[in-house]
Amino acid sequence: MISETSGIKPRKSSLRWTFNKLKALRLSSPIPLDQLETSEVPEPRPGPGEALIRLKAAALNHRDLWQFIRGWQGSFILGSDGTGVVESLGPGATGLAPGAEVVINPSFDWGEREEAYSSQFTILGNPRDGTFAEFIVVPAENVFPKPPHLTWEEAGALPLAGLTAYRVLFSRATLQRGEHVLIHGIGGGVAILALQFAKLAGAMVMVTSTSDEKLERALALGADFGVNSRSGDWDKAAREWSGGEGVDVVVESVGGELFARSIHALRLGGRLVTFGATGGPPPSFDLRTVYWNQLSILGSTMGSPSDFGAMLKIVNERKLKPVIDSVWPLAQGREALMRMAQGRQFGKIVLTCG
Repeated sequence: MISETSGIKPRKSSLRWTFNKLKALRLSSPIPLDQLETSEVPEPRPGPGEALIRLKAAALNHRDLWQFIRGWQGSFILGSDGTGVVESLGPGATGLAPGAEVVINPSFDWGEREEAYSSQFTILGNPRDGTFAEFIVVPAENVFPKPPHLTWEEAGALPLAGLTAYRVLFSRATLQRGEHVLIHGIGGGVAILALQFAKLAGAMVMVTSTSDEKLERALALGADFGVNSRSGDWDKAAREWSGGEGVDVVVESVGGELFARSIHALRLGGRLVTFGATGGPPPSFDLRTVYWNQLSILGSTMGSPSDFGAMLKIVNERKLKPVIDSVWPLAQGREALMRMAQGRQFGKIVLTCG
């Protein structure tokens, strides 16, 4: 959150509640992606402890696609990532000033335990209205200063992927300098930020992808080694690359066979952190490998407020910039989501909101 000593000069809100409707990408019923269109939504107003944000940019996540694949019920505005300007505050909202440039932590009601979220935990963008809109109302405690070196598009690409990557590497895997890390599925926003964070932490990083072009771009971004995961021996290559013992950490969000084979890429005492299963559940594997080799299999979803603050600290101090694949206007949100569905992007796909 922004403190009173942050140096940001307050200005009066320019919002006069003179308009009634705003543009947004709202799902009101299960529809196929190709039927998604912008629609008019009521103007939001901040309640107690809340802030109204005039959104500037919002990035896409696979979570947005899942709303169509799974046919979620209910009515909500899509979008979990967002950045913008504080427009006005509800009663009792403190630590913020109208005019402040901010990013939104999409992890809501995490709770008191760092180990895991509370039973009230939700992610912005379902069931609560998300960021694919011109304005959004969120709890003031979920609003943090925008890193000043980032453009609006870069800041909009940061929150969910940055939070996820940080928690996977540092809160769950407890990554140490000099360790060998294998990151699957390079090209996605979380995987790329995990690569960037791991290199800043002094780790050696191997990446996989089904695209040779994405592997080349990852190497240019700082990866030490890359292998096409269509290769029949990428797990063997990982062991050879790490000196024959195996890697210390695997970052995995695909599931399926990739998960099962990743276990054999780990060294004795290695850690595998999973935060997704886009490829489905893994086939059966020999559980004895896990306990004989003293392996740790760890799950991770989103992150705590302290994770978000620590992630922003790294971004600010090391001047890290998320990789942007493409930028689209809000009115072309359907086309942007269709690009994500094709899986050809390298980096984050971002919508400009106003």
